[in-house]
Amino acid sequence: MSIFENFFRLSVFSLVRDRFLYLLFSLALIALLLIPAFSMFSMRQVQELSVTLCLSALSFLLLVVTVLTGSSSLWRDIEKRYTFSVLGLPVSRAGFVLGKFSAVALLLAVVAAVFGAGSFAAIKVAAGVYPSDIPVAWGVFCAAVAFDVLKYLMLLAILFFLSALSTSFYFPFLAGIAVFIAGSASQEVYEYVQGAYGKGITPAAKAVITGIYYLLPNFAAFDLHPHAIYALPVPPGGALLTFVYWLCYTGVMLSLAVWSFSRRELT
Repeated sequence: MSIFENFFRLSVFSLVRDRFLYLLFSLALIALLLIPAFSMFSMRQVQELSVTLCLSALSFLLLVVTVLTGSSSLWRDIEKRYTFSVLGLPVSRAGFVLGKFSAVALLLAVVAAVFGAGSFAAIKVAAGVYPSDIPVAWGVFCAAVAFDVLKYLMLLAILFFLSALSTSFYFPFLAGIAVFIAGSASQEVYEYVQGAYGKGITPAAKAVITGIYYLLPNFAAFDLHPHAIYALPVPPGGALLTFVYWLCYTGVMLSLAVWSFSRRELT
């Protein structure tokens, strides 16, 4: 087994030992148990509300895990001087960053898979009490979960880049939350500026807003929740384009993270 694989396994074990994650997972389990009961508040759309609650709870859980682990992984290892012992081995700085990223990415995928399986049971229970005219499109539901994972992997790459630049936990933590909020709303702002309501905006301001729109990550492109709730088909062309966008943006952010961490003074 290579040194990179050993380092990856150690990173996974260190994440699994984090007690705060156990608290989050316990809360997620309670949420899954309560979702069928809360879905009954909708008299006619019990199934649709259960799908909405499951996807919203999963998205929030992935956001919390991504922000906390992405902001603290590099910072904690540097603060505890764990990097000195690891980088003393034949592990490159690029391998260190990519190993930590791969471990957190695996954790996110496992969390999504487990919560998605629990959501299947919760939705089945809710749909059995008050069957809907629209059957649940499980393929679209799985696609919505998969695109949520991609969205938070992209946010994770941004957090690793910010962590490679920062000497504290708070900068990547707060900046990551700000980027997530801005990236989730950027599509609506861009459409507003380009539409009829944006005619009163000066061309210079439009150019600045458009530049910021292309610079920020477009998290809205990964939102397939309405498709899963109402069993709408996912356009293959749009899904492929979103995946290529994710591949390029995440690759650039990881490259910048590796480049920044490779030039960082570790004292």
